[in-house]
Amino acid sequence: MFGSLGPQELLIILLIVIIIFGAKKLPDLGKSLGEGIKNFKGSISGKDKDQDKKDETKTNPPTKD
Repeated sequence: MFGSLGPQELLIILLIVIIIFGAKKLPDLGKSLGEGIKNFKGSISGKDKDQDKKDETKTNPPTKD
């Protein structure tokens, strides 16, 4: 699809990204991208943290001490 991207092409793309977003915003951009990928993977697998907690309380009701 993209052919072969060599180191020169990747360097040019990186420079364009730095020019557009600025060097200070790149860590935030990477963090948000990583969180987005994590959320996407979680939604694909069908497991939701809230749903897991609800399932645990249904199978193991809280006990009174």
